[in-house]
Amino acid sequence: MVINVVDGDTIDVLIRGREFRVRYIGIDTPETVDPQRPVECFGREASERNRELVEGMTVGLERDVSETDQFGRLLRHVWANGEMVNAALVEEGYASASTFPPDVRYAELFAALETQAKAQNRGLWGPACATPEAPPPATGAECDYSSASEPVIKGNISLNTGEKIYHLPGGEFYDQTVISEAKGERWFCMEAGAVAAGWRKSKR
Repeated sequence: MVINVVDGDTIDVLIRGREFRVRYIGIDTPETVDPQRPVECFGREASERNRELVEGMTVGLERDVSETDQFGRLLRHVWANGEMVNAALVEEGYASASTFPPDVRYAELFAALETQAKAQNRGLWGPACATPEAPPPATGAECDYSSASEPVIKGNISLNTGEKIYHLPGGEFYDQTVISEAKGERWFCMEAGAVAAGWRKSKR
């Protein structure tokens, strides 16, 4: 039984009298409870939708390959009323697909559902969470630092402060920076476009 909904992708359950924390496999919802990070767009809505789907219910827990994550949480696909909650959250735009091998049983399904949600501008893919669009480069123009039309400037959002910082190739943190568009991060073609959209240049 689900005794507590932590956020959009994490719940507490009671199994034979013992309490366990369960992290949904293959998806990621916007952050709401990490004290080191700001509440992200559509995070509260994702938590509330998860609550509607599972709170107080007896649910099915399906293991993939891993038993737990590095935090000791059970990794599971969660089923309620014959529906996989992980998939429902992605399909409705409350979560993005976020697959980590070896737990990839439903990776293709989640990716397809995310594509569908994006195409229909659902939830976190809708206008409420959109970041300002920078002017597109002129046709045939080369992107900064790219020598091609491929954008290579990484527009990251700081985990600690929520500040928007862009990283250039060769920068100290460039290689380790991973861009998550679901969290509002993005790639830029031109430095000017990054600045216009509200990002500042990394100091290192």
